[in-house]
Amino acid sequence: MAKPMTKTQLVAALAEEMGVDKKSAGGALEAVVSLITREVSAGGAVTLPGVGKIYCRERPERMVRNPATGEMLKKDADKVVKMTIAKALKDSVNG
Repeated sequence: MAKPMTKTQLVAALAEEMGVDKKSAGGALEAVVSLITREVSAGGAVTLPGVGKIYCRERPERMVRNPATGEMLKKDADKVVKMTIAKALKDSVNG
């Protein structure tokens, strides 16, 4: 498995793809991340065409097991961020 792309590598690749300097590309990336964070935190969803859909889902209260002691504990309801991968991306990976 290949190593994941770092933020610095992503900004450099984005700058090259867009034909701008790294500072502008970094600002664009930060703006996109900020927008996604704000929208998903508010309970909405964001679709990145060709990549997937990022959304927040609520999980109900449930019983969980402490693996160290085997004790059953009640875990409060919470929210989790999920992502559904787009079919186009799946197809490109699977060739």
